[in-house]
Amino acid sequence: MTAPVTGTEGARPAWRGSSPAPTGGDRDRPARRGMPPPIRGLRAAFVFLTRIPVGGFPYSSEDWKWAVAHAPVVGAAVGLAAAAVDRALAPAGEFPAAVLAIGTTMLLTGAFHEDGLADTSDALGGASDRERVFAILKDSRIGTFGAAALVISVVARAALVAELGGHAAVALVLSGAVARVVPVWLMAALPYVTDEQSAKSRAVLRGGAVQVLVATLWGALAIGLATIRHEVGLGRASVLVAVMAGIGALTGWRYRRRVGGITGDFLGATEQIAEIAALVVLAYGTIA
Repeated sequence: MTAPVTGTEGARPAWRGSSPAPTGGDRDRPARRGMPPPIRGLRAAFVFLTRIPVGGFPYSSEDWKWAVAHAPVVGAAVGLAAAAVDRALAPAGEFPAAVLAIGTTMLLTGAFHEDGLADTSDALGGASDRERVFAILKDSRIGTFGAAALVISVVARAALVAELGGHAAVALVLSGAVARVVPVWLMAALPYVTDEQSAKSRAVLRGGAVQVLVATLWGALAIGLATIRHEVGLGRASVLVAVMAGIGALTGWRYRRRVGGITGDFLGATEQIAEIAALVVLAYGTIA
């Protein structure tokens, strides 16, 4: 896990509860003039969700609030980079190329979604009560459930990308975009239950219905473009939407049942589950 960094340049994503989000200082400074928060939020999204050095500091609290609205754009960009690696290395073998493509996504994002998956798996798999769930989430060590979940996630995604072959590029971009819509839905539907002392993501989680709508529209645009370009059929696109909605409902129900709401780690785990599910849908029958 990443050691805490002070100030917004050390800010990390909303759905990685173990890393600091913008707190104090830069978060409350006015945004740079000439660009409204909805637009500045796109740049803030890359700062918050990746290790890509896009600069633009300082960001205001409104900029950070708008960052979640553009999470699917970040996912598509990360997927595009992974697709470039996958296709460039495909002559060496589809599976090795797929493994390195998945490694590229982890390098660009700092593996924060994987971190959330590991922490969530340990917490929900190894805790018997609510208090113990939060204790495990705060523990930097990875246990048996977390390690197993990481192996399954990386191997499953690499195997699915390899199975997609020449269709891997569109699948990586599309899955990266739509998988990041689901956590945004959960932000709007469920309360953030991390205690105030540990709550490091509230600046981003302040996003409301408008930000959720924009994120959903970005995801819809990605699916629409893939359909218009005849890379994904209407039937498969419909199944993809239904599966994403189902994952949101199922994970949201589970989180509410166990602790009454969401944490940053839960959102990271949801993204990983949604990404794997999207790749399964796209690889089933190898896209039609």
